Amino acid sequence: PPSWGGPGRQRPRTQFRIMSIGRPPAHRPDRVESTRRRPARGFTLVELGVTIAVIGIMAGVAVPAYNSHRERVRTADAVRDIAEMAARIELFVLENRVPPDNLAQVGLAGRLDPWGRAYRYYNVATGNPGGARKNRNLVPINGDFDLYSVGPDGQSVGPLTARPSQDDIVRANNGRFIGRASDY
Repeated sequence: PPSWGGPGRQRPRTQFRIMSIGRPPAHRPDRVESTRRRPARGFTLVELGVTIAVIGIMAGVAVPAYNSHRERVRTADAVRDIAEMAARIELFVLENRVPPDNLAQVGLAGRLDPWGRAYRYYNVATGNPGGARKNRNLVPINGDFDLYSVGPDGQSVGPLTARPSQDDIVRANNGRFIGRASDY
């Protein structure tokens, strides 16, 4: 017999058993089936469980990071929009020597923030100073006009330090600051 792996080793033995199912056809001999185990195909339940757990952990890390990134992008979009809108309002002030009464006068009526809500405008110069946005000392944050987004929660109150106002995107110091109210 030929050598199977070196001197002194012999070919592994395989046991066979004869299976007959009814009477086999004359031209076909009885089928022979090996009793040697075939390697398993597919995945075990443990392997599938581990794979699902790893995917779940990865999703648990990735989804909050993605949502945080989306909020930062929306905030940056709102800051950019407010800066652009403020520039148009300031151009109106240069031409007319008074801020507009509303956003429609400068062609910005119906403009929506990244969260799908209308931007808010308040003319501090000609309106009631009590309606202006205020800092923690209850001093108005602008002397000319307020322009802001109510932010992701859709809620806002006058003082920026109040919890509903902390996520607002505001213009403050007459345009020298534009950003989250909590950063002001």
